[in-house]
Amino acid sequence: MKSDKMKTGIERAPHRSLLKGMGYTDEELRRPLIGVVNSKNESIPGHIHLDKIAEAVKSGIRMAGGTPMEVPCIGVCDGTAMNHRGMNYSLPSRELVADGIESMAEANAFDAMVLIPNCDKIVPGMLMAAARVNIPAVVISGGPMLAGRHGGKKLDLNLMFEAVGSVRAGSMTEQELYLMEEHACPGCGSCSGMFTANSMNCLIESLGIGLPGNGTIPAVYGERIRLAKEAGRKVMEVLEKGLLPRDIMTQQAFENALTTDMALGCSTNSVLHLTAIAHEAGIVIDLDIINSISSKTPNLCRLSPAGPHHIEDLYEAGGVQAVMKELARKGLLHLNQPTVNGKTIGEIVGKARVLDHNIIRPVEKPYSSTGGIAVLRGSLAPDGAVVKRSAVAPEMMVHQGPARVFESEEEAYGAILNGQIRKKDVIVIRYEGPRGGPGMKEMLSPTSAIAGMGLDKDVALITDGRFSGATRGASIGHVSPEAMAGGPIAVVEDGDIISINIPEGRLDILVDDDVLQARLKKWKAPAPKINHGWLGRYARMVTSANTGAVLK
Repeated sequence: MKSDKMKTGIERAPHRSLLKGMGYTDEELRRPLIGVVNSKNESIPGHIHLDKIAEAVKSGIRMAGGTPMEVPCIGVCDGTAMNHRGMNYSLPSRELVADGIESMAEANAFDAMVLIPNCDKIVPGMLMAAARVNIPAVVISGGPMLAGRHGGKKLDLNLMFEAVGSVRAGSMTEQELYLMEEHACPGCGSCSGMFTANSMNCLIESLGIGLPGNGTIPAVYGERIRLAKEAGRKVMEVLEKGLLPRDIMTQQAFENALTTDMALGCSTNSVLHLTAIAHEAGIVIDLDIINSISSKTPNLCRLSPAGPHHIEDLYEAGGVQAVMKELARKGLLHLNQPTVNGKTIGEIVGKARVLDHNIIRPVEKPYSSTGGIAVLRGSLAPDGAVVKRSAVAPEMMVHQGPARVFESEEEAYGAILNGQIRKKDVIVIRYEGPRGGPGMKEMLSPTSAIAGMGLDKDVALITDGRFSGATRGASIGHVSPEAMAGGPIAVVEDGDIISINIPEGRLDILVDDDVLQARLKKWKAPAPKINHGWLGRYARMVTSANTGAVLK
């Protein structure tokens, strides 16, 4: 066992004395030491209850003959960090999560790990760490929040952000906004739509690194606690078999995850994160591979923000396994991939059943014949850009309009709320990429304001930053190269005509090429917005969005 180098032999008597100072017995120290990495904190609703998940995991480990050692992990809530300086820290925190877990796993010589995330960047950060450290591991999330309910309607965080725009537009009162605020987030769990956290928690199942139900069993159900106990038991089986994360998260496993991603209509952030996780596993996933998979994968689900359904509805319809069963009927999955469950993907989906075809469409009758995410290229995005195609209104799939250029999210948000945006405009927000932000801020506030003001079928938004999984509309992010790297987005001028053609995968600026090149030759990088502390280091080390915004 890996932990023997820390606890076995006479020369390790000092080490054992320290462990015994915490109450560990000789019997416990003879067993495998299993790191239980718990991201519980009191600043994220998706994490407030993870102490209960961790206790259940530890029970499962003890039942199976291991000794659990709980260690902490940081976490940032994208919702509360939105539209202020806190959002600069969200994506960079993914790297801190991975680095922290690597540090704890190696320093404590864990034999295996159970990783307990739930939200935003914590999920991919933990998956990156699992691939990097490469000791037996199981991931068990805290589960999704139930949708809020008020006045006979379902509510979620997405509608809260859009309601701000509705108040500014005069179509909702502040009292109505307050009543929504009181009911939109009814309790613990990751926000209830197919936003980034739930996207990644669902994809954990198709990667094979988590158990069936990981993505959809609601946080408040007893079934979630039972699943956590099973995760604790399973990590001991995985350890005994010597099955490592890189044995599970193979090229074929990432292709399964991307295929499931397209069928579910996941967040555009999943592209950013799957690319980064694959990088840690020594596998190349690029935008061309993603586009190829999207082109042949039917979109089977329309969950909020793309439609009226929520994760609890997906759970009741059969869960991720049922979606994968539909995909398997079309031969789109690698069914012989191993999982931490001890069964192959094929064996798991073979027992699944679609219980509601209104939630999970049959593969013969999809919402669209192509996936929920599209990659765009063109003169404005030579290295690619990403859009959640399933959440774009039909009227905006092809659009041309004049650019309205803003140098920051805050500047654009103010213009939107003050009624300065007109129909047909294409809002361009730049210097918000991985280097320029720094940290590639999410743009949920401006996109939600556009939707709340009733402009989502008339106005597009393009940025080298990124979007929340809760974003809907013609919102195109991850534009690469980013402005801070001298990409064409850096030289767009007010009034330039921007052409968007999502079906054809195009994003272009309609100016002569010689004019564009002349502008690029004159361009000089502005001073960094932040050049000190962690964010300063991050800006100097981070790569482009099209490569996952990983650190050099």
